Amino acid sequence: MTASFSVTFDYLCPFARNAHEHLLTALEAGAPWEVTFTPFSLMQSHVEEGGADVWDAPDHAAAVKGLLALQAGVVVRDRYPDRFAVVHRGLFAARHDEGKDLADADVVTGVLDAAGVPVAEVMAEIDGGGPLDQVRLAHEASVKDHQVFGVPTFVMDDRAVFVRLMTRPKGNGDAAEGTVQAILDLMAGRPEINEFKYTSIPR
Repeated sequence: MTASFSVTFDYLCPFARNAHEHLLTALEAGAPWEVTFTPFSLMQSHVEEGGADVWDAPDHAAAVKGLLALQAGVVVRDRYPDRFAVVHRGLFAARHDEGKDLADADVVTGVLDAAGVPVAEVMAEIDGGGPLDQVRLAHEASVKDHQVFGVPTFVMDDRAVFVRLMTRPKGNGDAAEGTVQAILDLMAGRPEINEFKYTSIPR
């Protein structure tokens, strides 16, 4: 039976990178899931109470720049879905493997170009403002409907669970699928478990 669920992402978060690499690896190996990749702005979630929303900040250009990678991810997800996995991995890698600044347009367009995505078309769409609106609407819906506060959050039916995976996928797609499936099984079958957290991390 196919499981349908969504998972939030922001390319700034290393734990989102871990979870999404598990998802992509499992899907590429044939995992029977329908996954919606949902943008969520950590910049917005860290705005102090009473502060201006990032998308309504006086310096609108700075907000657009800070959310550039999220916007690019959304455009590729919707317009070039066959390239999304490559771009998704590439943007996470640029930030967490290469230490690059995702507010730098050259970094983002470099990832797009390497993935074979038409850079000019993606950037033109971003310049038009539509992708920023999509990020905002997705973020606000996640907060309103499921009280989402971070990434990665798995949402299935009426349940939402923030998950912190400490490792990147190793081995074949079956291992990655097993990791994600364990999360889904807990969500579906053990709703009484609200928090399960190690007190220390083995080094």
